[in-house]
Amino acid sequence: MKSALRKKSFQPGAKGALDGVRILDMSRLVAGNTLTQVLGDFGAEVIKIEPPAGDTLRAWQTDGVATNWKIYARNKKSLGLELRKPEAREILLKLLPSGAVFVESFRPGTLEEMGLGPDVLLAKNPKLVIVRISGWGQTGPYKRRPGFGTLVEGMSGFAAINGFADREPVLPPMYMADSYAGLYGSTAVMIALREVEMNGGKGQVIDLPLLDPVFAVLGPQAANYRLTGQLKPRTGSRSTNSCPRNVYLCKDGKYVGLSASIQKMAERLFRSIGRADLIDNPRYKINAERVKHAEELDAIIGAFVAQRTQAENVEFFEKAEVTIGPIYDVAQIVEDPHVIERELVADYPDADMEQFPMHHVVPRMSGTPGAIRSPAPHIGEHNRALLAEIGIDDAAYAKLAGTGVVCEHAPPARKKRP
Repeated sequence: MKSALRKKSFQPGAKGALDGVRILDMSRLVAGNTLTQVLGDFGAEVIKIEPPAGDTLRAWQTDGVATNWKIYARNKKSLGLELRKPEAREILLKLLPSGAVFVESFRPGTLEEMGLGPDVLLAKNPKLVIVRISGWGQTGPYKRRPGFGTLVEGMSGFAAINGFADREPVLPPMYMADSYAGLYGSTAVMIALREVEMNGGKGQVIDLPLLDPVFAVLGPQAANYRLTGQLKPRTGSRSTNSCPRNVYLCKDGKYVGLSASIQKMAERLFRSIGRADLIDNPRYKINAERVKHAEELDAIIGAFVAQRTQAENVEFFEKAEVTIGPIYDVAQIVEDPHVIERELVADYPDADMEQFPMHHVVPRMSGTPGAIRSPAPHIGEHNRALLAEIGIDDAAYAKLAGTGVVCEHAPPARKKRP
């Protein structure tokens, strides 16, 4: 990656549209951290309540660097509490009135076992929005099952339609279920906050399983099955709705993705590759017929694409106004001039490295833009300031630290990124 990426988007003193909204985040791993990262990017004060070992994301490391934590915990504060101790739970309850949102991702029933069920939380703060993240939901026969994203991605129906027909179903190579839940969850929080702030409503509980969002983004799959009795087959990169649409191998061993999903685009594609005769060919004249004969049409297009490199194909088809794009790996995308210009990824100051590359705030907003204001915190980094709010002075803090009720870890020496 180029080291000259700009850092103008680092704004330590910036305020966002959600300034004044405090979120107490007890969640672990990706779903909850995605939810609160999105809201934190737009100004919410996110307090990560961590056990002595810290959020599990801290242990997911690459070359000794907790890259996941640094990404998902930006713009957050850390409060180290040993919630197995009653004194720590009392501290949490004292902080509740200052919070607008409370996020947890324990197995259903665990929060109640800790004496921190929604009834207790809402009694302390009637306007509190409580987000309960789990694998399968707070109700139903599977509610106590382990809720890892992999299991959800398999059961949801996603894996069954992902991949090629002659091979096994393919699970996604990233945190898909967790990410979808986090994004749906951030929207749900804003809906619930509007009810509280604009309509004079009370707080409420948001039941946010990983399963529901993945199933929702499958769109009409269930409806299609109910109507036809037919299951969607695995078709690789082809579409069962439109053709041509696929990934094609280029002369240099790289790939391009092409989609001509509307009639005029298909006709433009045929003309551009010197096969205008295909426009009136009954096998390819309309989309429904093209879908039936996708394999032979892909062979025609693939043979043309194979004569050019990836860059040459992109240039050729863009001039012909045919919808095509390169299939990038990460090494390519971070060097792309469009990505660099828009700072889709940029280096930011970091707590224990000189700089760390992160994705930009999403989405871009003209009036109330988000910002990256601070790097991911160390465990308990904000203990003293947060506990001072509820009357815990230095002497009391020392006692709590001595008995293991609160915890903090000094930051390591700063490292240079290779």
